[in-house]
Amino acid sequence: MRRADRLFDILRILRAAPGPVTAATIAEELEVTVRTVYRDVATLQARRIPIEGAAGIGYVLRRGFDLPPLMFTEDEAEAIAVGVRMLARTGDPGLQKAAESVLSKVTLVVPDPLRDYLNAAPVYVSKSGAPVPERRDLPETIRHAIRDGRKMRIAYEAEDGNRTDRVIQPFAVAYYVEATLVCAWCELRNDIRHFRSDRIATAEVLDEAFAIPKAVLAAWAADREDQ
Repeated sequence: MRRADRLFDILRILRAAPGPVTAATIAEELEVTVRTVYRDVATLQARRIPIEGAAGIGYVLRRGFDLPPLMFTEDEAEAIAVGVRMLARTGDPGLQKAAESVLSKVTLVVPDPLRDYLNAAPVYVSKSGAPVPERRDLPETIRHAIRDGRKMRIAYEAEDGNRTDRVIQPFAVAYYVEATLVCAWCELRNDIRHFRSDRIATAEVLDEAFAIPKAVLAAWAADREDQ
């Protein structure tokens, strides 16, 4: 997590809390050390953010402090609410958690009437969707490999139960209602292949980097547009 995001999250936690919040509680929610929270709170205080309290006692955000409001139309608020709820259908726990964090940040900085509307928007999205892989951190691992341009070694189980070991160069994730697909260059087949994430039995991110030719990616993207 970037430090700027962490500072914002500390303000969000303090603003929503009915009373003092200990550094340990903040650290647990943000998955950082207590020492990091101490440093971040000191940074916020140095920037004249009215945080009161001390280590070992807890912190409160002085009443009256607010962040600049964000303005959305009701249609835009509904779009946010629908988008966040639809992420629950991807079968990607990491994205679901991130979506909840996004909604929490947005509701923090909108006017009260719009905040209530965001929390209770009259929209419904079915929770049924792509199956969640047995290894729940797999989607996040794949997204990080794509972001870092790193190859992966996977054991993949086909529909007929046949399992093969492959080294892939992942470059995209495609989310469908019935499945989440990992789009990658497969070194075994020497071609682009799409792998269902719920059929990846094991996965390991390798140290070896890769770069797929732009022409190959352009041809793949053109094929997707035609479908």
